[in-house]
Amino acid sequence: MAVSYVALLRGINVGGKNKLPMADLRELVTALGHEDVVTYIQSGNIVFRSTLKPAKVATDIAAGIAKGFGLRVPVIVRTRAELAQVAKNNPYLAPGADVAKLHVTFLADEPAAASIATLDPERCSPDEFIVKGKEIFMLLPNGMGRTKLTIDYFEKRLGTQGTARNWNTVNKLLDLMTR
Repeated sequence: MAVSYVALLRGINVGGKNKLPMADLRELVTALGHEDVVTYIQSGNIVFRSTLKPAKVATDIAAGIAKGFGLRVPVIVRTRAELAQVAKNNPYLAPGADVAKLHVTFLADEPAAASIATLDPERCSPDEFIVKGKEIFMLLPNGMGRTKLTIDYFEKRLGTQGTARNWNTVNKLLDLMTR
């Protein structure tokens, strides 16, 4: 039975680098045997259905992008159920919260508690973060462009790859997965 997935690519079409047309990406994902392939905005968000396991999906898409486009980019996959839990469990989502300040970094693997303990909660006050499972929920009052809570910072300390999305994108992707 096919499962609804979202694949999140890191660093696609950002600042003129790693250019990858979404039509080409949809074609690649379809050629890999996935169904109902849809992309959202230009930054590498792909919603589709597949009978394959998440790790296989991520590996195949990353290999296809490397072979077809010469780009080496992390591909992080979540099921619809996993993304629904992210949307439901954001600790910063409260009545009246400014959702424009909310972001999530999706990690390829769940970090060890010892690695999480190396993170500095005061690194970039007033910015805040909470690591829950394979996600880092962030409240960034001054925006993503001004924070020192970068993907590189988290990747180095947690020993896994990641990619971030704003809260509106998380919700739009969940909506697309529900269709």
